[in-house]
Amino acid sequence: MQKIFTPGKTDLGAGAKLRKSVILVIVAVGLLGATGNAVTSRRRHRARHARHQMSARLRRIVWHPMFAGSHEMLVRENVHLDQLALPRIADEEELAAREQAQELVPVPDTRSLTVASNLPENRRYCKPWTRDFLRDLSEAYYDQFHQPLVATSLVRTAEQQRKLRRVNGNAAPEEGDTASTHLTGVTVDILKRGMTRKEHAWLESYFLPLHEAGLIEPIEEHRQPVFHVVVFESYSPSREFASALRGTAITSQFPQLPPVPIVIPEFRAAETGGNSN
Repeated sequence: MQKIFTPGKTDLGAGAKLRKSVILVIVAVGLLGATGNAVTSRRRHRARHARHQMSARLRRIVWHPMFAGSHEMLVRENVHLDQLALPRIADEEELAAREQAQELVPVPDTRSLTVASNLPENRRYCKPWTRDFLRDLSEAYYDQFHQPLVATSLVRTAEQQRKLRRVNGNAAPEEGDTASTHLTGVTVDILKRGMTRKEHAWLESYFLPLHEAGLIEPIEEHRQPVFHVVVFESYSPSREFASALRGTAITSQFPQLPPVPIVIPEFRAAETGGNSN
């Protein structure tokens, strides 16, 4: 029987094979590309992890603050505040009552002190002796560096502290042996972000004699950019003594500086960014 020749049949078969080969090549290239991307991604992740670990090790090695906090310190502070019979403020209602009774006094903005703009008006209060300390500190700092200090946190309630702990794992509890001293209104957080080494050292020199005299208990926070300072009731009656102490310590190390332009450190973060105890 004679075969019937169909024009183009052989050509169509060759074309199909060619297309199949091209598809296989494309798939293979795609798989190789995906594998390469995955390898690159893993390498980048390992590199980032290694850098993070190295940075954490360096922070642990290099960071040796003059005023480091501890569990024992928090316990000791709470014992002292209990001896002074200072209550922990529970909620907004109690806070308003203590402010109205002038047990807590307002802390206004001045040329030498700025209160962080994110603090509500009813949280810009503290004990009278804490305000005395803030006035003395900020005026001395302004005289030296011609720019204001920034207070990022003052009084808090237990209710507020409880909410803070939900978003800030470094925050102290609202009750117990290590409860936050902010709940009594004796404590202020002072922003250290943006300070030069000289300004930072000046603050340490200012705090040291007052700390040694038992008038304040400063803590330099590591995870938060603040100095957390507990001020004791004995500060106000000892202001002249405190002035003499800090004057001797500061003047010997830091002669008067020439005026510089006033630059207020920018405070954009929520309050939780600067609060820990």
